Amino acid sequence: MGLARAAHLPTIIVGDIDRGGVFASLFGTLALLDAEDQALVAGFIINRFRGELDLLHPGLDMLRSLTGRPTYGVLPFHLDLWLDAEDSLAYGRLLGRPEPALGGEWLRVAVVRLPRISNATDAEALAIEPGVRVRLTVEAAELDEADLVVLPGSKSTVDDLVWLRESGLADAVARHAAAGKPLLGICGGFQMLAERIHDDVESRRGTVAGLGLAPIEITFRSAKTLARPIGTADGRFGRIPVRGYEIHHGYVSRRPEEVQPLLCYADGTPEGASLANVFGTHWHGVLESDEFRRAFLTEAARLAGRTGFTVAPDTRFAVVRERMLNLLGDLVETHLDTDALWRLIESGPPPDLPHEGCAQLGDWGGRRVRR
Repeated sequence: MGLARAAHLPTIIVGDIDRGGVFASLFGTLALLDAEDQALVAGFIINRFRGELDLLHPGLDMLRSLTGRPTYGVLPFHLDLWLDAEDSLAYGRLLGRPEPALGGEWLRVAVVRLPRISNATDAEALAIEPGVRVRLTVEAAELDEADLVVLPGSKSTVDDLVWLRESGLADAVARHAAAGKPLLGICGGFQMLAERIHDDVESRRGTVAGLGLAPIEITFRSAKTLARPIGTADGRFGRIPVRGYEIHHGYVSRRPEEVQPLLCYADGTPEGASLANVFGTHWHGVLESDEFRRAFLTEAARLAGRTGFTVAPDTRFAVVRERMLNLLGDLVETHLDTDALWRLIESGPPPDLPHEGCAQLGDWGGRRVRR
């Protein structure tokens, strides 16, 4: 709310009814805000609703009565909206809606659902490909069955590495790599592949052993790398243009000459690692580069022995994303009170919103509501 308060911006609280408890969540969120923030909250939107809207009206009426604020609309759940999820909880176990395989075989991808998973959207680019089934999992059996295993980003690399070992998934990752099947680490997942990690910044655990699947070392520094790099995927992938974004404290502090980079920056600086069947990069979003994604999946299928898998020649991530954004725009136009929202944009927060708010709203269902 800092930005909203600084610029006096009207604010809408959006609740995901698909997770349950949406009315308590909306009411409670407002109730726990300071009076200055409550004065900016103009109302609510309910997202991902399944069912008959008429059944929801009593709850909407009660919410308005309790808070003095309207609900500006109810967006229906739609199976074709899954790209750019807010967090990994928005996914089920199967990511996206995989289209039929073009060849005779599917490529099975297992993404480890780390407790502190970050930038889980990296896996979405894989899930748009026909014949690619992407699962987020915490089960060793699904890693054993997978053709490609992905270790995604993490908000705390070392802490999630500890969890990986305690859960037994580290052994499953090692078995997968030892079998010669492809393994991809992205950002924190890449850092976990190292022999040693020196972290006095993020977890403050000092030097810890990594998975030892890449002969590199990672060191964390207090200054965070924030960049939107462009470059190429070299080595076995030829020279394919790629782009992505970086947001990390760790960097490769030791890289033997025999470690080939997965990518190169535009100035030729090596990035990541490409070691037989083990791959890693600090770049998020690199799989959104269509040509590289196709080349990587083709190589992953070869390493996994999926000779019947054929990558689609024309899947374009940007087109799929644009299609979903247009679909979301249509739903917003149809199901939200856009005229009222435009008035908020033009005029700011309504001046007569209850400021004492929920601390004095009294009884809800016969029970005293307390802050």
